[in-house]
Amino acid sequence: MEFIDLWNPTHPGIFAALVTALLLGLIHGMVPDEHTWPITFSYAVGSYSTRKGLRAGLLFSLTFTVQRAIASELAWLGLSQWMQNDWLNQALFVPIGLLMAGGGWLMLRQRRAMHLHLIGECQQDRLDDTPETIHWTRMTGWMPALHGFVAGWGFGAFALILYTTLAPAMPSAAWGWLPGALFGLGTLIVQAVAGALFGRMAASRKLSPQAIRAVALTTAARTLLWGGAAYTIAGVFGLLFPSLAHWSIDTGLHVHGLSHIDLPLVLAVVCVAGVGLGTFITQTRTLRAMQDTVASSK
Repeated sequence: MEFIDLWNPTHPGIFAALVTALLLGLIHGMVPDEHTWPITFSYAVGSYSTRKGLRAGLLFSLTFTVQRAIASELAWLGLSQWMQNDWLNQALFVPIGLLMAGGGWLMLRQRRAMHLHLIGECQQDRLDDTPETIHWTRMTGWMPALHGFVAGWGFGAFALILYTTLAPAMPSAAWGWLPGALFGLGTLIVQAVAGALFGRMAASRKLSPQAIRAVALTTAARTLLWGGAAYTIAGVFGLLFPSLAHWSIDTGLHVHGLSHIDLPLVLAVVCVAGVGLGTFITQTRTLRAMQDTVASSK
């Protein structure tokens, strides 16, 4: 059996290349990544259910997989050099950021203004309303799908191995797409599970159905909006000051995506842990306290 080297594979055989692609895809789905976690978190939490969170993760990852399969085929055909263009990689942050911010803006614009009448009566919005009587606008299904395809064109350590080593190891053009597809499949498995867990997290709070929607949609909208703004600014900054955009701190870990602390990693962590989880926790606590106050006053 061929030796599988996930850190620096060189001249792998067909079997080793395919297994390596799948395993790297699994790792890619686990590590904080500017092209996966902030986006999956936002769409999955905004779906406020395990099933819909799973669907959001699947939609994002399926189109990501399609993109990686196409790019892998292009790499086999010898066209990977243009994908390694640093200017293109920095510029990609701009459309990704604009898509994120646009998604957050649409969520804020299309749903009704969030308001909970805790004192007095409101015939339209009450904490004890049932899901059927609440008319929150759901997240548009095509948003995570479009985002997955666009985000996949980013070029990092994983893509470098995939396009320059694993895809060229295939015996013919008929096989050229397969490493990319397996890499995407590995990412899909992890991101689908993550999407379900994020959706479950939103649905499992001890809140009324309306409050759960309020928390989930506020969290998703803010993560997309502020995260998108941060990515757009980072892309413009990288285009204007490319040398500064490539700063990094070596962590000593032989795990792609975690071997260096750099701008993409910081953005991913800030978007999810800072804006996303921060909003989720504070909104949950606030609405739970308000709900308890109403319950105790009855």
